[in-house]
Amino acid sequence: MAAVPSSAALPLRIVSSGAWLPRRRIASTVFDQRWNKPAGWVERHSGVASRAHADADERASWMGAQAARDALQRAGLGLGDIDCIISACGVMEQAIPCQAVLIQRALGLGDSGVPSFDVNATCLGFVVALEMAGSLLALQRYRRVLIVCSDIPSAGLDPDDPLTAPLFGDGAVAVLVERASDDQASALLATRLRSYGDGAALCQVPTCGTGMRLHDGPEAYRAAHYFQMQGRALYREAARRLPGFLQDLLASAGIDLQGCDVIVPHQASGQALDHLQRVLGLPPQRLVRILAEHGNQLAASLPMALHQALLDGRLVRGGHALLIGTGAGLALGGAVLRY
Repeated sequence: MAAVPSSAALPLRIVSSGAWLPRRRIASTVFDQRWNKPAGWVERHSGVASRAHADADERASWMGAQAARDALQRAGLGLGDIDCIISACGVMEQAIPCQAVLIQRALGLGDSGVPSFDVNATCLGFVVALEMAGSLLALQRYRRVLIVCSDIPSAGLDPDDPLTAPLFGDGAVAVLVERASDDQASALLATRLRSYGDGAALCQVPTCGTGMRLHDGPEAYRAAHYFQMQGRALYREAARRLPGFLQDLLASAGIDLQGCDVIVPHQASGQALDHLQRVLGLPPQRLVRILAEHGNQLAASLPMALHQALLDGRLVRGGHALLIGTGAGLALGGAVLRY
């Protein structure tokens, strides 16, 4: 495969971030009891102590709107300061219209005409949306872009699957970005996305599109509605491809790993985070790890970790963050950001 040319830095600045978690929390001891396991068994095997699960009145678009309001409040800005909304969820609230439009409506902007559209790269949606927003801002199409990742994976989990049922949690994150001015150092230094469609069946939800239809058989449709993941095969493939991918990403950004103040990963699983820490030789304080309290939140997972790093002061103005993760596809994605 031909070498990919280095990407030019984009003058992107994160203005603020906000988050929303559903009210109801599910402790891992619930799963211990369900499967007659010793107390602590599920937490040890999943890496998750508790996670939030949305109730019926906490729709993905509503949660996304709450996260957006949080981000705007932190920035001291209002709804009129949004020029574009990009939704980067892993699983949409409904097939059509796009989730960004539903978030726009939930924000009270349904008559505003603000451009609103979706991107979908499953758990890597935020990385793709960040690059897209940076490009649009660099072209001066917009002043400020709101990126929202709001996912409810609990809606599609098989409650009897010990691999997936305790791993995932629900939540929403919003990140407001703008074009960095000439006197600001903020920039999106590089982004990368690699997709390997031969691994498409390793992580999937076969229904809710046109491939498998309800009238083909209600029972088969019901069974295929659940999230399906071949965890071991997915982990092996991602781990095999990660070192070369990471090397290319850092080289295109003109920085090495030591120059990154924090590493912000997609919270795929405890095993995946442990592997990343071993491969990179990272001290615990440099790896942002929120899996235990949040679970894997699909597309919201990576920006939720970034949001936490900002709240904790682990990433400050002028500092560098490496965003890295895997997604269904099979896909690898990442970004290097100078905050």
